[in-house]
Amino acid sequence: MNEALRLAELLCSRLCHDLSGPLGTLVGMIEIAREEQADSETLGLADATAAHLVNRLRLLRAAWGQQSEELDLKRLSSYASALSDSRRLTVDLDAVQLDAAIPSDASRLILNALLLAAESLPSGGAIALAGSPANSLLMTITGPNAGWPPGFAACLTDEGAAEAALTSARRIQAPLTALIARALGFRLSLLISVAASTQPPPLLLSFN
Repeated sequence: MNEALRLAELLCSRLCHDLSGPLGTLVGMIEIAREEQADSETLGLADATAAHLVNRLRLLRAAWGQQSEELDLKRLSSYASALSDSRRLTVDLDAVQLDAAIPSDASRLILNALLLAAESLPSGGAIALAGSPANSLLMTITGPNAGWPPGFAACLTDEGAAEAALTSARRIQAPLTALIARALGFRLSLLISVAASTQPPPLLLSFN
């Protein structure tokens, strides 16, 4: 794993650690306030927002941080739910086949691919995963304005292109996902069809 990616892992782990304490305190304070004002619409909204931030932070730490973790389908679903927000985004995992827990390295790539898919649906839509992490998973994205980021295909085949694409915080997920896949020894491929389609090509995650 290159040094730049290693540094990014350490920085993410430190940032998530520093934020988790104050966020946990905030969640606790909101829970106490809700016990005193159970019918408060404002506190209800604050509670939902804080819960979303907690789930989002957990997702980013698992995807970007120093330590990966094995995932079962329930935990993967929990992380996927952190992607749902006001953009009306859904994640379908019904076709994922699991005979055992997903190994930590494969889990990390899946989570980064989910983050990328969500970023590629700026107007909302659906993400679907099918297959087995023991072999390969097929990811599809559908929705209005759906589209993989410009230059993503080049990032998948050329490490130099992926590193050169690290120019903006808002556009980091595509090259980062490609670099993580390469560092872990996995392969990502866009399955471009000759048939005309209004939706982006599926993304194949190969783990062996």
